[in-house]
Amino acid sequence: MKHLPGFLTRPLRSVYAWIHILSIYLSVGGRFLRWRRHFLLHSQQSIGNVRDRMKQTLLIVRHGQTTWNVEHRLPGQLPDVTLNDIGRQQATRLAEALKVLPISAVVSSPLERARDTAAYLVEGRNLEIQLEPDLMDTNVGPWAGRTIDEVSKSDPAWKEYVKDPMVAPEGVETFGQVQQRVVAAVERWRTKENIGSYVAFVAHADVVKLLVAHYTGLDTARAGSVHIDNASVTTIEIDNENHPHVVSIGWNPQPGWLKPPASEEPKPEQPETAQAEEPRTEATKSEVPAFATAPGQPEGVQEAGEQKL
Repeated sequence: MKHLPGFLTRPLRSVYAWIHILSIYLSVGGRFLRWRRHFLLHSQQSIGNVRDRMKQTLLIVRHGQTTWNVEHRLPGQLPDVTLNDIGRQQATRLAEALKVLPISAVVSSPLERARDTAAYLVEGRNLEIQLEPDLMDTNVGPWAGRTIDEVSKSDPAWKEYVKDPMVAPEGVETFGQVQQRVVAAVERWRTKENIGSYVAFVAHADVVKLLVAHYTGLDTARAGSVHIDNASVTTIEIDNENHPHVVSIGWNPQPGWLKPPASEEPKPEQPETAQAEEPRTEATKSEVPAFATAPGQPEGVQEAGEQKL
């Protein structure tokens, strides 16, 4: 692209970036289907074998919905931004869905919305929440507490930041700075002695996006293009040769996702009578648990300011 005119270079780079993002989703989608099919075929008896073959499975969880998400208000690192009723329902459902996995440790951002989501994950497990400040949300400085609409209209620096999150005004973190601290935190925790094979990290949309970018090779500046729902889980497997494999992105597992579809039971026949026979339906519904067949299915509201590109 060095010899192309400037007006062509930027559009071509954008097209290339979107093709790369699409290829990541397609690759992860196929890997996710194989991963889930393996669990369906072998049920929970295979979990121990998977733990032996795989060095670690990292469960990167985004917190449940908050009122600020709905208002499209930038929370940054402000305290006292808590889950709303929908967020608590989302966290409850996620914890129920993940009960089938032998989570060995739960590490959370200390911000309330993440910490409260983590509390649902440790219920019924002999685990304590480990707090990690480096998993906190992006520090958006003076924009914290304001809506995206407000800053878009009043501050040109915000628009520039959305276009290129690798450059930020004073007091605001760049994507590069956030990625550096969150990757270091995850690597530090996952390599701790006796941390276990299934480590859950509870954080924020920007944090999850930047971890996805790191482990897939996506350009850090393009991490905002990754969609991460509230109370979703991004799954990364680290094999015995220390190679990461992203298995799901922004997946919203439903309770019962590990159970195979129930077999269809025949409908009892209606006794014949002398009167005219009422029409009968041939098919009956089988109860099939809901689960994501591809990463990034919409569920909940994207955290304000975190979908930057």
